[in-house]
Amino acid sequence: MLTGLMYRILLTNDDGIHSEGLSKLEESLKEVGEVFTVAPAAEMSGASHSLTLSRPLRIRKIDNRHWTVDGTPTDCVTLALNKILQPEERPHICVSGINYGGNLGDDASYSGTVAGALEATILGVPGLAFSLVTREKFDFTHAAHFAIGAVQKALADGLPEGTLLNINIPPGAIRGVRVTRQGIKSARPIISEHIDPRGKAYFWIGEEVIISGYDDGTDYHAVEQGFVSVTPMRSDMTNHHALERITDWNSSPVEADNTVAQENQPVEHA
Repeated sequence: MLTGLMYRILLTNDDGIHSEGLSKLEESLKEVGEVFTVAPAAEMSGASHSLTLSRPLRIRKIDNRHWTVDGTPTDCVTLALNKILQPEERPHICVSGINYGGNLGDDASYSGTVAGALEATILGVPGLAFSLVTREKFDFTHAAHFAIGAVQKALADGLPEGTLLNINIPPGAIRGVRVTRQGIKSARPIISEHIDPRGKAYFWIGEEVIISGYDDGTDYHAVEQGFVSVTPMRSDMTNHHALERITDWNSSPVEADNTVAQENQPVEHA
């Protein structure tokens, strides 16, 4: 628990430095503490937890509280915590968002918004990711106000080590909150093929969502019922329930070598 401190908050997103969701969130979080914003110079939606390794990155300082990086949300958080911010400015929490659209179920694995918060947790800073679940009429007022209380609670109560909270907020006034697990979306990819002016094909990847009833206790169900969904996540992708199911994969090096040797023996024909 943190008490008697001026909180420092690292703010990022995947929609870019000019996103309304980012600016509304920043204004709200100024009530909580000192906000440092390090965000992508351009939109990086769907960047997931990608780290740019194939080219150099450029940091542009706007002022003493705002920087852009020509990379992904993961790049932004990595550079913020290891290069941009001074040791005395190290944040108590990282907040990512507010995203245009939900990051529910499987979509969380593609989300740059979630990845920004995830990278912070890997680097030892608690992370919260906020998304507004709508496809039109983006009014961030209620979501930004809700973020104040959510960030204050996370700072006051603390989070389990290595844990981020993926928070999805339905549009309009807040009805309540539900702690949820990730749901499973029923969807299929839609690939649209077109021809450019030079006669070469290009493609857009989209999806068709097949709406069906969502299980109680999932993020989809909570938002469908009008509640804010709060899903705890972490970088550990181990399927712990499967560990005992595949114990027969365990073998000593000798056993493994013998198995391979036996498989490579020539087959005798009668």
